[in-house]
Amino acid sequence: MRWVGPMHITGDVVNEALSAPLATYESPLWPSTARGAKVSMACDGIAVAIPRDVMTRSILLEAPSGSEAARCALAIMDDQTALAEVVASTTRYGRLQDLNWQIVGSLLFLRIGMQTGDAAGHNMVTAAADAAMTWLLERYPTLTYVSISGNYCTDKKASAVNGILGRGKYVIADMLVPADVCSTLLRTTPAAIAKLNTAKNLVGTSLAGGIRSANAHVANMLLALYLATGQDGANIIEGSQAFTFAEVREGDLYFSVTLPNVIVGTVGNGKELEFVRANLERLGCLVERTPGQNAQRLAAVAGAVVLCGELSLLAAQTNPGELMQAHRRLERKRDA
Repeated sequence: MRWVGPMHITGDVVNEALSAPLATYESPLWPSTARGAKVSMACDGIAVAIPRDVMTRSILLEAPSGSEAARCALAIMDDQTALAEVVASTTRYGRLQDLNWQIVGSLLFLRIGMQTGDAAGHNMVTAAADAAMTWLLERYPTLTYVSISGNYCTDKKASAVNGILGRGKYVIADMLVPADVCSTLLRTTPAAIAKLNTAKNLVGTSLAGGIRSANAHVANMLLALYLATGQDGANIIEGSQAFTFAEVREGDLYFSVTLPNVIVGTVGNGKELEFVRANLERLGCLVERTPGQNAQRLAAVAGAVVLCGELSLLAAQTNPGELMQAHRRLERKRDA
């Protein structure tokens, strides 16, 4: 693990220069991400926004028929105020955010979305779903229990639903990089990065059959930050379903990453470990704030770190041989 930065972050959630801890066995990740951070310090910084914050669990019920499943689904949607009270009774911080349904034959899938304060929220939303299930079975006696989790959540699996409806923090990070900064710090041009992003991340990923994802290596930076801050590493499966976007604007480079499923918390399992607490404290994520703001701060750092790593790798790949030369130089052990 090493600290990388500083990187300049702006926005309502974070507005300062800070460094971030990355735990990885891929040692070139540190200097590469650090190069992106250096770019952020040479311009107006990385603007980060988090417009949505929701953790989900889908319960699975069964009705005698498809028509009865449809009747119950519509009635439950009209019952959301009462359902929200049931959810709120299970936690001090969790609140029902949204409710969605899908029906397959007589199977009724209900996707419960909650705000979960500073916790990542896996257990909080499952406890709420348990209570909701009990309440629904009493209120709608034609329904029967199938599972507390129906995979319409969807947890730690690649899917379309999480990108569309969101699971975790929806993080948007973008930066305008002047052409001269591209030349001096990244050894490339805005046009070259924009062209490569289209050909590689958009077209190449489409050819490969990617699911709501178009990026170079978001999983690298996201997992490294997750491991350093006590997060559930398996959540990078949906977390790395992210979009990198680049275009030339009046000669400069507009560069952004959008991560609809950043699942992080600053309290809960794993956060009591000494090194994790030290890292979260240094990041300013253990400060007394309104519940939820510390976790959003960590998510904003995640978005900035990902942007730095994406920008640096794409810049390297515009130059023949640069990527492999860097790995040889940084990873190969010298003979004793």
